[in-house]
Amino acid sequence: MLRSFCLQLMSLLWILVAHHHFTQGDDCSDHCNLAHGSCDEDGKCRCDKGWEGEYCEQCVRMPGCKHGTCHQPWQCICQSGWAGKLCKKDVHVCEHQTPCQNGAQCVYDRDGEYSCLCLEGFHGKNCELKTGPCDKAGSPCKNGGECLDQNGFAKNYTCKCLAGFIGTHCEIDVDDCLMRPCANGATCLDGINRFSCQCPTGFEGRFCSINIDDCASQPCRNGAKCYDRVNDFDCLCPEGFVGKTCELLAPEPTWVTAFHPDPKGHGNDVVRSTASSNPWTTQSEPVRVVVTGKRVTTYSEKSNGGGLLISVKEVVTQQDSGLSQSQLILVLVFGLLTALLVLVTVLVLLKNWQRGRRRCQSPSQSARKLQDQECQVGMLSTVLIEPRKTTEL
Repeated sequence: MLRSFCLQLMSLLWILVAHHHFTQGDDCSDHCNLAHGSCDEDGKCRCDKGWEGEYCEQCVRMPGCKHGTCHQPWQCICQSGWAGKLCKKDVHVCEHQTPCQNGAQCVYDRDGEYSCLCLEGFHGKNCELKTGPCDKAGSPCKNGGECLDQNGFAKNYTCKCLAGFIGTHCEIDVDDCLMRPCANGATCLDGINRFSCQCPTGFEGRFCSINIDDCASQPCRNGAKCYDRVNDFDCLCPEGFVGKTCELLAPEPTWVTAFHPDPKGHGNDVVRSTASSNPWTTQSEPVRVVVTGKRVTTYSEKSNGGGLLISVKEVVTQQDSGLSQSQLILVLVFGLLTALLVLVTVLVLLKNWQRGRRRCQSPSQSARKLQDQECQVGMLSTVLIEPRKTTEL
């Protein structure tokens, strides 16, 4: 019983689905304008390009067509009272609105066009402009400046200058080099609202602020390290190489033998060859020898050959003994200051001694004895105390 009911229900659903499918197919083909579209598998009407609507019955108007219709795609047929390619011009523009200003009369021409008959002193499409200071002055602004006078209603005109110009009539070209934008001694060339920098040798960039890397071409050879300079370079050569780019081999050192002169006057030669038979003499002072080279070295040991070996690259120097001129001046200054201090101390002691003697003088004998005792004590105190105060001062 339940099984037969399920089979009948399924059969009924199948019949409904099939009927709906065939019904939809009949509706699309019956109503869709097959000349402007077609039916797809879902039973919907798909329109061709230039047609629209549910059944592709409407044409597409020209883009921008405002008051118009079409019979074919991309048409714009104006409705009554409108004209123009896009049907935007009102045929009765002079009646529906008043485009003309400042008391001008509107006159309709055709196809929605009109013209305004301006009163004296006014001009423009709608007579919105007045013959003002700019027109009377005859384009007074220079260098592309715009003359402004509030459409002729201002008492005086003003000039709106382009960038790079100033002045009442835009007649002054602004010097763009006043701020000195170019660096490293470059020459600034003024232009119209711009400048350019003429860079010196060794620099580049808009402001000549970039130092050209002279080491970019790798001029140093034999593994030397390059240091960039202004329009130049330096090479730090490795051991054994010399030259601007370290391209040369360093020469081998040449050795000579130097001897001291005999203190007894035997022989006057300072430099002798290593083949000399004269042995080493007692070295009292270093020999002053001037030889070109890089290092400064002193050799004091005796060799088997019996001579002092000095390289061509070595220099042996000795400073003279004694006080220099600056040291002698310093000693004299300190001596003068010491003598002056001793003289001041002696003068102060003498002045205090005389002051004590005057204080000790009195008319009576008895008072003189008493004052002598006081004077002795006072003078002793003065001698002992005053120099200490002077020294402290």
